[in-house]
Amino acid sequence: MISVHVLILLIILFWNYDCHIIPRIEECGLSCSQGIHCKSKPSSGIFNSFCHSAPASLSSMVLKSMKISTVIKCPQGSPCSLHLNIKGTLSLDENIRGLEICSFSLDTQQSQCTNVRFARKKNKILNGKKVQVQFNCFEVNVAQHIYVTVKTVPNYCEVKMSQEYYVEDCRNSDVGKHIPACLAGKLDYNVDRTRKIISVNVSNFLRDQDYYIRLCHKWFTCEDVGQFAVIKGKDSLKSVSLKYSQLLPCLCIEGWLAIPDARRLQLCPFENDTKALWDNIVYNPVTQTLAWEPACPVLVIVNLCRLMKSNDHCEDIQDSSKRFPEKQVKYSRVDTHPRLCMKFTTKQGSWVKCPFAHGEFPAWKMRTAAVADRIQVFFTSQTKAHFSVLVCNRTQLASCESVGMRHSVSVTADWDCTTTSDCTTASSSKKKGERKKIVGGQGCFFSPLILSACSMHTAGGR
Repeated sequence: MISVHVLILLIILFWNYDCHIIPRIEECGLSCSQGIHCKSKPSSGIFNSFCHSAPASLSSMVLKSMKISTVIKCPQGSPCSLHLNIKGTLSLDENIRGLEICSFSLDTQQSQCTNVRFARKKNKILNGKKVQVQFNCFEVNVAQHIYVTVKTVPNYCEVKMSQEYYVEDCRNSDVGKHIPACLAGKLDYNVDRTRKIISVNVSNFLRDQDYYIRLCHKWFTCEDVGQFAVIKGKDSLKSVSLKYSQLLPCLCIEGWLAIPDARRLQLCPFENDTKALWDNIVYNPVTQTLAWEPACPVLVIVNLCRLMKSNDHCEDIQDSSKRFPEKQVKYSRVDTHPRLCMKFTTKQGSWVKCPFAHGEFPAWKMRTAAVADRIQVFFTSQTKAHFSVLVCNRTQLASCESVGMRHSVSVTADWDCTTTSDCTTASSSKKKGERKKIVGGQGCFFSPLILSACSMHTAGGR
């Protein structure tokens, strides 16, 4: 248990993080202690990257301290931006001509450097005097992880300071209100279930700035569902229509400003619409495998169950429970009984799906083989079935003219798999310019427990 005092301390820390005021500046620049003339210019950091041994007279403590903070620059008529405010203290020495200050972003792997130079004449006069240097022209992004270094010019190996720094994120009140990347806007939506369209209206975002909208499926990240839409800043109508295929609990609407590192606003309004998840049941009649795969992350217990005739209760089948599956749930050697079902249980309730109740999965297969002037037709069936075979001439791509009589066979249960059956074959003479389709028909039934473990042969003819 966390003590009351520790809890209060944590609340104070979080409150300070979110609510501390970030200082404003009108212009960025360099400043040094009164009486010390200094100037700065951008540097690549390459020429000062190799260090030299320090003179014996130079103390390794000439760099006294470094402090980093964040400031906000808000030019009139332009968006506000965040800058690093770097303060350091240096003891002047005749061997030091200036400082090199660099910031390196551990997020983007990009660096910014500047050289600070002191007037050489005053360096000698003020030897040993402490000077404070402040520089605040390094622009940074929200929530960046920064590594700051301060070196002497020339670069002496034993004399440098470095510090890591985390820029405030959008939870800070000043950053959240004034930095464009945090102004995610407000999303309102309307769902047309008949046309499968979600209309999204955007408000409260920067004028004249483009805005992106997309649908996505939320897993560990939000994965694209189709293309994103763009609302142009110059457009007076700030709305778009996005098509969807299925309303799933992980279907989200995401919007963000078209600027680097913009904060993303996300709405997931269908989190309780779990019913559609249970339809994704697949049966493979060849391997006798029944499978279900979640289309969204969901906390669910999956069971096989037996639907009772008396009260429509579905009784769980022992040792079939699967808890919170991340991937596919699979059951092997499953017989396609109409009362065999899958039960899905979440905190919202239970759903029962009986995939074999209405013949939703293919129960038979057909193949043909040419033998002499006949074509044999083979059927493999796992349920009762009625087959019709017809001889026809294909005169066009999409039409086939009947030739002769139709052969119909009703098959019944409990035939042995090795049984062969006499079948009727029909043939027709081939006329010039016509494509013929010669078909032999047979009706044969295999036990529902056997799928394609045996073959059957036609015999006889007319």
